[in-house]
Amino acid sequence: MAKVFIDGEAGTTGLQIRDRLLGRTDIELIQIDAARRKDADARREAYASADVAILCLPDAAAKESVALAQGLDTRFIDASTAHRVAPDWVYGFAELTPDARQAIATAQYVSNPGCYATGAIAILAPLVKAGLIAADEALSINAISGYSGGGKELIGEYERGEAPAAFVYALAQKHKHLPEIVKYAGLAARPVFAPSVGNFAQGMAVQVPLHLNASRSLGALHDALVQHYAGQDFVTVIDPEARVVPTKLNNSNRLELSVHGDAENGCAVLVAVLDNLGKGASGAAVQNLNIMLGSDEGTGL
Repeated sequence: MAKVFIDGEAGTTGLQIRDRLLGRTDIELIQIDAARRKDADARREAYASADVAILCLPDAAAKESVALAQGLDTRFIDASTAHRVAPDWVYGFAELTPDARQAIATAQYVSNPGCYATGAIAILAPLVKAGLIAADEALSINAISGYSGGGKELIGEYERGEAPAAFVYALAQKHKHLPEIVKYAGLAARPVFAPSVGNFAQGMAVQVPLHLNASRSLGALHDALVQHYAGQDFVTVIDPEARVVPTKLNNSNRLELSVHGDAENGCAVLVAVLDNLGKGASGAAVQNLNIMLGSDEGTGL
C-alpha cells in the first residue's frame, strides 16, 4: 500500500484529489492535525512517511516544501506553478510525447500542468511538431474558465453574488501559465493570451484561432491531432459541434479537442474543452500519481 500525503488538502484542488483517493485499497492517506498544518516539523515527518507527496500550495510554499524535504526519498507532484518549467522536474502531461509516461513513472519530481496550459499545449504541441504551426508564428489564445480556478477569494465572490457574470483578465500578458505554454508547445514566440472567467463553478474552453493556407487545411489540422492522440483514454479528438460548452466534461479527467472553421473563408478555430479541476488540476494529479505508483492509469478517474 502506497502512502500519500496531500499538503494543502483543505484547498479546492487538494479536496478534489483527496475525494478521488478515498476508498482506494492501494493507497493510505497520511494526514496531520489541522492545528499543525503549518508546523515545519510535522510536515517533514509527513514527507518522510510518504511515498509520494502532492503539493496543493501557493508557489512560494511549494518551493519551501521541497526544500524542507531535502535528503528524503519522497517523490513529489506539485500542483502549483512553482516548478513547471524547472529543469529537474518532469512535466506531468502523460499524453504530450511518446516517452512522457516513462519519464513520469521514474521521476522523483513531477509538475502538474496548469489548466489553461493543458488545453493550449494539447492543441499546439502536435501541430508545431507536424509543421502545421511555425514555432515563431504570431498566435493568440482565448479561454474561459469556471470561477473555481480563481481560488477561495474569487469563489467566495461568486457564491455571495458579488462577482460579475463574466470578466476578462491578465491582459498585461503576465499570466503564470504562459511560460509553460511556450516551453511545452515548442514555441519560439510568446502568444497573446486572453483568459476570462464565467459565472459557473468549473469547466473550461481554450481556443486558438488560425488562418488556413495551402498546407494548413481543416483536414490536415484534424488529422494531425487524431494521429497524435490515437489510443489515448483521456484525450480525444471529436467532430466540431455547433456549441462549445465549457462545462461538458465536468467531474471527469477527459479532454476533447475539435477543429472548427470554413475552408472558403480561410479561418479556423481549434478548441480544447476540459474540467479545470479535472484534467486541468486534480484529475491530472491522480493520473500522474497512478503512473508513478505503477497502478492502472485510470484508477479513481
